[in-house]
Amino acid sequence: MHVARLDLPASRLDELRRRTEGSLVAGVALGSTGHIAAVTVATIVAQDLSGSALLSGAPGAAVVLGAAVGAALLSRLMVGRGRRVGLATGYAIGVTGALIATVAVVGRSFPWLLAGTLLIGFGNASNQLSRYAAADLYPAARRATAIGIVVWGATFGAVVGPNLIGPAGDLGTSLGLPALVGAYLLPIVFVGSAAILTMIMLRPDPYQLADRSEDVGRDDAGTATSLTRILAQPNVPVAMVSLVTVQVVMVLIMTMTPLHMTDHGHSLAAVGLVISAHTFGMFALSPVSGRLTDRFGSIRVILAGLAVTELAAVLAAVAPAEGGVLLFLALFLLGYGWNLGFVAGSSLLTQGLGLAERTRVEGLTDALIWSSAAAASLGSGIVVAGASYAALGLLGAAVLVVPAWLLLTRRRSLAAAGG
Repeated sequence: MHVARLDLPASRLDELRRRTEGSLVAGVALGSTGHIAAVTVATIVAQDLSGSALLSGAPGAAVVLGAAVGAALLSRLMVGRGRRVGLATGYAIGVTGALIATVAVVGRSFPWLLAGTLLIGFGNASNQLSRYAAADLYPAARRATAIGIVVWGATFGAVVGPNLIGPAGDLGTSLGLPALVGAYLLPIVFVGSAAILTMIMLRPDPYQLADRSEDVGRDDAGTATSLTRILAQPNVPVAMVSLVTVQVVMVLIMTMTPLHMTDHGHSLAAVGLVISAHTFGMFALSPVSGRLTDRFGSIRVILAGLAVTELAAVLAAVAPAEGGVLLFLALFLLGYGWNLGFVAGSSLLTQGLGLAERTRVEGLTDALIWSSAAAASLGSGIVVAGASYAALGLLGAAVLVVPAWLLLTRRRSLAAAGG
């Protein structure tokens, strides 16, 4: 990595960092709006094109797989070309995917729909990698707050994206196209806007504004450092396990909750309310999670997130099928437990590493997060079909023991390393 540092007065540097952070939040808000809109109708479109409910989950798995592949490839691009080019490229590929998906719906081609949704996942990879670009701007003591603010940007997409599907469908119909095409016109507009915003506003590149306090004594190119050496840092494997586990448990339970509720007589309005509580927990309180992490440390907040997620999993397991109040609470806590673990785990991952080293391990970690999420999404249905929704909740609660044990047994070495 050969990115020249800017020699600027501290006040000017702070101003540019604030502007860059704001641009990253705006990009995530736009990108998540288009992404969530497309994902919301994916199962409906898949069943319509394939004629089989069995294949309805395939686009959802494809978009998550695309995010995993995108995270790995885009992070490699960032090491050589910078954050701006890497993020904009991911968004641009996402737009290409939306165009392909649009053609697939019009031409009623299921294979092309899968190809398009796979590429849409690259846009989501840029959304997720944006949190690390914000973290680069600040020393370790302030990174979690920056991560939390950027993750919070997805709140806009979670609220606005699904609500734009109806008007977008009406627009598609008015243009003589199938109504479901409208959901894929949204990422063309919003993810495309994120790409343009990123190319224009992320100047200078976030790497040029980055805090370099942890680069002292390191090769600035950073690419010579082996991945094995990076993974040997005590904080890295713990952060990776924590991030992957909270993602798996959240996806396991969240994926099957709508089906569980409708199978037991709940209305779609009730399902929407519970999922809204879940997404609120996932994103809206992110700045709080960031400040808590910077105040009390990553380890304590990750443990708190694991405890909240554990409680949520147990509540989901014991909630009566006919009652939605306990499920409402369980899904909110599931979202916020994930958020605590996601923000604090992301912050822990960045500590003690130089810029290039962080970028490499961030891409690897996000690839693991999204590939495991795809597996969890597919596996959740198998568990419910073979056992029950309650068993799914108890499975999630059991899985959380692994990162908790790892954190508690390595707490001293992590504290010594600055975690």
